[in-house]
Amino acid sequence: MSTSIIAMQQMMLTVRPTIDFEVPNSTGYQLYSALLAVMRSSNPGASGRVHDSEIGAIAVSGLSGTFGRAAKRPVNKMLYSRRTYQFHIGITDPDEIEVFQSLIQPLILEGMDINLEAGALRIEEVTSSTLTFEELMVAVSRYDGEVVEFVFMSPACIQYGNSSVTEMFPHRTAVFNSLLSKWNHACPEELKMNVERDEFARYLAEKPDAKSYDTHSVMVNTAYDSKRGHSRPIFRQGFTGRCAYRFVRDAPQDVRNAVVALAMFAEYSGVGSSVGRGCGWVWAKMGAEVREVGR
Repeated sequence: MSTSIIAMQQMMLTVRPTIDFEVPNSTGYQLYSALLAVMRSSNPGASGRVHDSEIGAIAVSGLSGTFGRAAKRPVNKMLYSRRTYQFHIGITDPDEIEVFQSLIQPLILEGMDINLEAGALRIEEVTSSTLTFEELMVAVSRYDGEVVEFVFMSPACIQYGNSSVTEMFPHRTAVFNSLLSKWNHACPEELKMNVERDEFARYLAEKPDAKSYDTHSVMVNTAYDSKRGHSRPIFRQGFTGRCAYRFVRDAPQDVRNAVVALAMFAEYSGVGSSVGRGCGWVWAKMGAEVREVGR
């Protein structure tokens, strides 16, 4: 398939609760389930494909905004109908147009609410942007900066290989190897990359911002516990904050291009696991946008 045909899409949705109600501190899991239900109502095939995707064809952030502390349960927070909240969706599925339409048709054209467990969210505004791989690679070819910066907006949960060990620091090899796997799953065949972990380690240096760095435990799913007779939460651990990645002086051009491409791609794909359930939302800053720690 041509690089000009395969595209990625990101949306920022502004919503308002129809009533005041409680949500878990980790809202991504409920949002993901609710959005799948919306998609299922208009396109069951697209909903099933997104749910079954091994890499994560859709990335959904948690809600951002002003929350209340008056929730009855200590692990919950309040949403208020007098306020608006936002969340981000990134789509890297090769059939992104179908996924996009299966969300926009019911939410915007039919006015469907997003139904969470204790209340509903009503759409007030949607902004979206689309980027083809061809357009991305043109932007990469024009970039001559020495640094890219990630702002990890929601916890990035990166597992080391197939182990149960979780990366709790924005190390360059963990972050960019995670993005490389997602890129090779979503991109056209002719743009697949073959960058070794050692190349990320050898030619990049990370510089995290200690003031913004934090660690988190996020609920991403539930599993039925047959011994206790009810569902139990499944948590993932991760980190948030700002981190700059600077090229060393002798970094080869192909590695530079790969890193810049993956950084741009990250805004659509998310970083790490459970990106559909509120984890791994990231903004990438380039060139003049970057304010490195200590500079």
